[in-house]
Amino acid sequence: MPKMTVDPYYCKGCGLCIKACPKKIIRFSEEINAKGYHYAECFDQDSCIACKLCYVTCPDVAITVEK
Repeated sequence: MPKMTVDPYYCKGCGLCIKACPKKIIRFSEEINAKGYHYAECFDQDSCIACKLCYVTCPDVAITVEK
């Protein structure tokens, strides 16, 4: 089962992964990270297809995608 995770420490909340996701399963978290940003999170892991578009789009290398 594919799994997409975001490291909240590195995410600056730019939203590029949200726009890149073809399944639209990424959103901004309600939580705020140590740098003061609402970081991205996957809210529906079961729908993730591990296409890695979020991974290649992230300028901060904050995303990990596992198959």
